[in-house]
Amino acid sequence: RPFGKESPYSVNALTDAEVCIFTRSSFDDFAKDHPDLQHKLLQRTLDELDRARQWMMLLGRKTASERIATLLLEISNRLGNTGCSSIAPFLDQFELPMDRQQMGDVLGLTIETVSRQLTKLKEAEMIALPDRRTVVIKDRQRLQNLAEAA
Repeated sequence: RPFGKESPYSVNALTDAEVCIFTRSSFDDFAKDHPDLQHKLLQRTLDELDRARQWMMLLGRKTASERIATLLLEISNRLGNTGCSSIAPFLDQFELPMDRQQMGDVLGLTIETVSRQLTKLKEAEMIALPDRRTVVIKDRQRLQNLAEAA
């Protein structure tokens, strides 16, 4: 947590991750010398705040199918947007970093509802599910329309 003593939160990586550790004083000194970094950190913080607001709306207002569509698009965007030199802003095929139970926990749904909704999206030919973890987005626009329905 930049500019603070400690964070009250913990993080669990769902995929392999690289972690860089800096001492607080080294990081603070570097940030002071690079105002562009401070600006990027502020922008990232605001983006995460927007994401949190959208997630609250998702949990409070969206149907199960809209929640699943939103989660699949979010994963697609996050996995496609990795690194500084990402080629695509999203992925049309990816491995789910969580199982159906974890998806249900994140979305406030039962594992049965998650499985049912994934099957419906597959039958509607918006996605393909070649195996338990792989998702192929076949019709991004329809999936996006569903996610934004609420």
